[in-house]
Amino acid sequence: MTKINISKAGLFLIVILCFAHYSQAQLTDLARLEYSFIPKSNSEDQYTRLRLLLNYPVKTKEDCYLILGGEYNRIILNLEDNYPFNKEPLETINIIDFNIGYTFKLNQHWRTGVRLTPRIASTLTEKLTMDDVYLNGGVFFIKDRRDATDIKRPYRIILGLTYNTTTGIPFPLPFVSYFRQVNANWSFSLGVPKSNLKYTFNDKNSMQAFIGLDGYFAHLQRPTSVLGRQVDNISLSIAVAGLGYEYDFTKHLVGYSYVGYTLQMNNVLRNKDREDVFTLDNVNAFYLRTGIKFKI
Repeated sequence: MTKINISKAGLFLIVILCFAHYSQAQLTDLARLEYSFIPKSNSEDQYTRLRLLLNYPVKTKEDCYLILGGEYNRIILNLEDNYPFNKEPLETINIIDFNIGYTFKLNQHWRTGVRLTPRIASTLTEKLTMDDVYLNGGVFFIKDRRDATDIKRPYRIILGLTYNTTTGIPFPLPFVSYFRQVNANWSFSLGVPKSNLKYTFNDKNSMQAFIGLDGYFAHLQRPTSVLGRQVDNISLSIAVAGLGYEYDFTKHLVGYSYVGYTLQMNNVLRNKDREDVFTLDNVNAFYLRTGIKFKI
């Protein structure tokens, strides 16, 4: 296959995936258990991800918390098609995040959060090396007026800067997320990794139309060779749209399921310079993500 550099659009999508994956969700989730599934179109290949997240807040003083936790993603690539390389080195990918955060109030309405997240993203078939380790981090400013009684349309806005060594970009990137409650039934969120338009039927049930991003980047500890070129990394980036359903068992415990179809998919084997070597899949397909979470 001809040597191809990552396109600007592809690189931007990977960048957004890498920093948004942990920033928006983990700011509010204390625990999450999740299952994701994407079958390859016109193929027996399948992508499956199991995700477990735990964060534990420790109160240090009034309105100040130290947050310790972690996240584990086990990604299983069931590659049943014939490929011109040994598939065994990339059948299972492990992504492990260690979360260290601190949050405190700036004033009556604004809160600051700082997070450092060392990450292991690797096949973990050999001894751990620095090629398997990445560093994520960010600083966020949060104005949460969702429970406000003095405004007609409650809202939450998150502004921040994030840094991720996976992207290969040596400077922080901006992050913005905005939520608005339009009325008793309708609300919307704009941002990454997900934007949605949500309709709440009652205290327990809600549905939403969404568009979002998902994916990963990881190191292969046993590099494989494709048509004479060495492969050191693997990445998946997708844009997906669909419908979601949420059931609130309590104010903080939520079950959810999202089904949709990918708008863009790029599952690629890359060399040590993160250049494309071989495309495993770029055909849009069905998407499923379901789980349960405990949120703030």
